[in-house]
Amino acid sequence: MIFLFLMIFGSGLWFLSDGYIVWPKETKRFEEAYKPMAEKMIAEGKAEGLKDPVLKKAWERYAEQNDLPTKVPKERTPGDLAGQRITGWVMFVGAGIFAAWVAWNHKRSVRAEGDLITGASGEQVRLDSIMEVDRRKWASKGIAYALYEVDGKRKRLTLDDHKFLGCEAIILEAEKRIAARSGATAPTAEGAAGGSPEADKTAAG
Repeated sequence: MIFLFLMIFGSGLWFLSDGYIVWPKETKRFEEAYKPMAEKMIAEGKAEGLKDPVLKKAWERYAEQNDLPTKVPKERTPGDLAGQRITGWVMFVGAGIFAAWVAWNHKRSVRAEGDLITGASGEQVRLDSIMEVDRRKWASKGIAYALYEVDGKRKRLTLDDHKFLGCEAIILEAEKRIAARSGATAPTAEGAAGGSPEADKTAAG
């Protein structure tokens, strides 16, 4: 999550830097230096167009003599600048929202206290009320769903071991109890440490 935040935040700064600093300076070099030089050389028959390699070499010589970037400047329209700035602000604000979401998630937890599981949203489920564990997303995302029933309604408790380390111990204990009730052998997760969760086990986000 930190990597994703840095990626979004950094991309936002990149776009804002282009829109407010880099591209305006490049546009100024294009309008004040490169374009007049190019138009003069084209008029004199020394170049055939703005993309002529001869112009590139002429610009490099000019840039070195005047302490300017040797990369040929491009013409940036007001629309180009606006696009960079809008994209940058959207990503910048998005990074702030993402950071707030991550901080909020780190205040949540999944806890197993005795026979009672408290989910990330505050829902409480007894281990013995879990009828089935859905592991279809476990291998790819580290998410399992504990299916239980309340007042005749089937519900599910999300156990996300990616966000809340320690959820696997809760899942293994639930599967152990389901297997004991059915007389079958409880499945084990690949790479699991094994064992059941101790009382007052907390899976912190």
